[in-house]
Amino acid sequence: MTTLNLKSVQDEKGFTLVELAVVMVIIGLLIGGILKGQEMIANQQVNSTIAQVKAIEAAVGTFRDIYDAFPGDMANADDRLPNCTGTCIVADGTEGDNVLSTSPLVAAGADAAAFFPQLVAADLMAGTTGPSLPGKISNTAWYPGYTGGAALGELDSPRAGHYMVLGTSASPAAASLVPLEAARMDRKVDDGVANSGSAGSSIIADTCSDAGTGVYQEAEQGEDCGFVVRING
Repeated sequence: MTTLNLKSVQDEKGFTLVELAVVMVIIGLLIGGILKGQEMIANQQVNSTIAQVKAIEAAVGTFRDIYDAFPGDMANADDRLPNCTGTCIVADGTEGDNVLSTSPLVAAGADAAAFFPQLVAADLMAGTTGPSLPGKISNTAWYPGYTGGAALGELDSPRAGHYMVLGTSASPAAASLVPLEAARMDRKVDDGVANSGSAGSSIIADTCSDAGTGVYQEAEQGEDCGFVVRING
């Protein structure tokens, strides 16, 4: 018969309430730190995106001052810009009118596709020879274009001019942001309303913004929003 060792049983002690409380506090601090870190990363991405918009605007303004042309629309770009080849060259008959021929929400025409390559060839930007520029938020890209006043997603009565859309890296018209991200960017550059001003939502969806008031649905967590902003340059 096995004899129960009462002394060894008594020596096997569990956690005290104080020890459990300390463990729970440590876990709470770790979770809080992770969430705070994620919030800081998201905030930095939004700030970096707005800085990117301002850098592009500055590059456009400098390009126009130097060459008296709008990037992407320059005639004879291969003669005027160093290392201007491929998509940098526009010869479709639309160049030279200071207007990109397509909306930023559709597949880029030749001049819109040359927008970023011509800025790069002029040594005013770095990094891309394609029709879009990678954004600062994961899986996003900037697409340029022009509207004569036609709606750009939820931005239903935009002033005529050049705009950029922040869509997915595969499509300018695809949702790429959570509503909070789009709302924060809108507040930083415009009025914070999805359907008015010089910036707004490029996506029409109730989960992005209210169709009547233009209020961003910031409590929604899905990637159901886009962002469009006017280029002043």
